[in-house]
Amino acid sequence: MNMLGRGRRAAALTAAVMLAIGGAAGCAKEDTGGTTEGGVALVKAGTLTTCTHLPYAPFQSKDDSGKVVGFDVALIDLVATRLKVTQAIVDTPFEGIKSGADLNSGKCDVAAAGMTITDERKKVLDFSDPYFDATQALATPTGKEVKTLDELVGKRLGVQGGTTGEEYINTQVKDKNLKIEVVSYKDLAALQQALATNQVVAAVNDLPVWNEYIKANPGKVVVAAGFDTGEQYGFAVKKGNAELLKAVNDALAAARTDGTYDKVYAEWIGEKPAA
Repeated sequence: MNMLGRGRRAAALTAAVMLAIGGAAGCAKEDTGGTTEGGVALVKAGTLTTCTHLPYAPFQSKDDSGKVVGFDVALIDLVATRLKVTQAIVDTPFEGIKSGADLNSGKCDVAAAGMTITDERKKVLDFSDPYFDATQALATPTGKEVKTLDELVGKRLGVQGGTTGEEYINTQVKDKNLKIEVVSYKDLAALQQALATNQVVAAVNDLPVWNEYIKANPGKVVVAAGFDTGEQYGFAVKKGNAELLKAVNDALAAARTDGTYDKVYAEWIGEKPAA
């Protein structure tokens, strides 16, 4: 074949490839999100996408089949039902949730991660009405209980990084000038493993979390002390997303009115404290 023929054949082949690529791109449907019947914009049509950080039982964790379940999941399902969509869950590091980065980038519509409402977090997130009253708890191996932080001087105390529990302990240690080695772990599972394997002598996290762990591991760990920090959990949406925030609050209000909230609470948390 002469050079002219070879050049024509190469050009034709290139054109065919480009046409095929262009055709494929033209056929591909880009998911640019959608809007519910009530006018709530979502990052994915027909889906309420939730960012969370696993595991954090009983608020969110995987069951034996790998499905994400829990108190937060059940409540956000009520929001999804109200919007006539289904919930999809994205497991992502807590830092991206509490900083607002995941919501701002469009990774999810709502954050549900057993997250305490704080003034600092309000600067980057819009929170729902509180849906859970939380308190911090100090867990120790059974038979090695302590009642105060002072008893941990010279020892290692575990906390979960990025949480209000970590902030509380660091403040207490600093303000009281306690010589305690505070060790931060990336997630709840790592913290609980550290306590179980004696890497730390005690660990701090939310009370319901320790109650769930004790239920699953009877006789191994006890809640030795509690710290009433006045914390409340809230779901979060992107700053300015008033329509979705209203839908979340309306769903929570309706659940409290018709008794659904109490049923979900009993299933995942236990007996509801007296008002």
